[in-house]
Amino acid sequence: MTESILIATDGSEAAQAAERYGVALAAKLGARVVGVTVIEERWMQTLRADSLGVAQPPIEPIEAFLKARAEAASRRLADLARSQRVDCTTDTLRGVADDRIAERAQGVDLLVLGRDGLSASSRSGLIGSTVDGVLRKTTKPTIVVPRGAEFGGGVVLGFDGSPGSRIAAKIAIDLARKLGHGLHVFVDSKDKGRAASRFDEMRRLLSTSDVQVREASSTLGRPDVKIVDTARSSGAGLIVIGAFGRNRISEYFIGSNAASIVRTSPVAVLLAR
Repeated sequence: MTESILIATDGSEAAQAAERYGVALAAKLGARVVGVTVIEERWMQTLRADSLGVAQPPIEPIEAFLKARAEAASRRLADLARSQRVDCTTDTLRGVADDRIAERAQGVDLLVLGRDGLSASSRSGLIGSTVDGVLRKTTKPTIVVPRGAEFGGGVVLGFDGSPGSRIAAKIAIDLARKLGHGLHVFVDSKDKGRAASRFDEMRRLLSTSDVQVREASSTLGRPDVKIVDTARSSGAGLIVIGAFGRNRISEYFIGSNAASIVRTSPVAVLLAR
């Protein structure tokens, strides 16, 4: 049951997508929102460091600007939540952003992040550097929202029979039921018998639910591409997948298919843990 949602924002235009999505989801679920903004102390440490004889700029105005910006981001989120009658508290923290966000997320049920932010130009091979760091450190289910994504539409579940995808299945079924959306179950397997077995497992999980389900499968192409294509063609607003697939060791702390889906999806992606 999702009773609390943490929305991390840096005040950027890209982060607004995550703010809108997280607040709309909280309104539907009756959850409270915790907003977090982090003032990155590493920038101040760089300014205070030995500058090789170059005169340092005044520190106080820069600190005041960063604090004011963080407070403005918090107010924007709080105003949005208030407009949708969602209970919201906000915190402004200091430190390394991904560390502070992961730590603060320990006290909530779900984390929502924008895929890009102020440092979008400093990207890893996956996504924005701060989001990349959070995904590697958090133990909480996390929704990553790309720029331009909006709340609404059905739910696509990528299911491969792994423990992670079973967790994802339970979350997807619960969300589809509470949001009143249909559920599209996607299974990828080169073995038809194995694909049939996975669909049978999903039907058992859905046996006590009244969620409307559509099934899709593919034996050709890359599963990450097929899952994103399924979301596009079905008009879905959310993809739910396990953070770790059957090949967990293939990428550091996040499955390779999951990483690709987060990077390329035009809709929000929930990584289940």
